[in-house]
Amino acid sequence: MSHVGYRRLMAVDPEQVLRSAAALLTRKSTATMDEVARAAGISRATLHRHFAGRDALVKALEELGIAECEAALDAARTDDGPAADAVRRLVRGIEPAAALLAFLHTENQLFEGEEQNAGWARIDAGLTDLFRRGQESGEFRIDLTPAWLTEALYGLLGAGAWAVAAGRVARNDFNHMIVELLLGGALRRE
Repeated sequence: MSHVGYRRLMAVDPEQVLRSAAALLTRKSTATMDEVARAAGISRATLHRHFAGRDALVKALEELGIAECEAALDAARTDDGPAADAVRRLVRGIEPAAALLAFLHTENQLFEGEEQNAGWARIDAGLTDLFRRGQESGEFRIDLTPAWLTEALYGLLGAGAWAVAAGRVARNDFNHMIVELLLGGALRRE
C-alpha cells in the first residue's frame, strides 16, 4: 500500500467520532474517554488529538446538538400554518437528536458559571416565538408562558429519549407521546 493510501486509510472523520461518542454517551453518560475511543474505533491518543479531554468533547457535542436543533427548527417551518402543526413537525424532526439533547442537559452542570452558548439562545428564541405565535392565534393557553412551554418541550424530549433508550417506551411512540402530552396541556380549551 502506498504512503498516500495508508494515510487515507488512517484518516479520522471528526464528525463520525462525535456521532459515535454521542451514541455511547447517550446510553452511558459516565463513559470514559477510553470507552469513547473504543466506540469510535480509534485509539485514545487519536481521540485526544481531536478532543483534548472530556470537556472539549462535550463542547463539540454541544455544537453538534445545536446544529441538529437549528436544522430541525428550520425544517419544521415554525411560521407556517397552525402552531400545533409546527410543534408536531418540530418534534418529528428533532427526534434523532433527542438522546443527545438529554445527555447535554445532564452535562450542562459541568459548565455552570459560563455564559449560555449563543446557539441555545437562538433555539430558545425560536421555540418561544413558536409558542407565543400559538398563544396569539388562540391555539395555546395564555396562562402558560412561552418560556415555560419551551422548557416543557425540552423536558419531554429528554424524558422520551431516556424512556426509549431504557426500553420502557417503543421508539415508534416517541413523537406521539411527546406531542400529545405537550399539546394536551398547552392547547386552549373552549
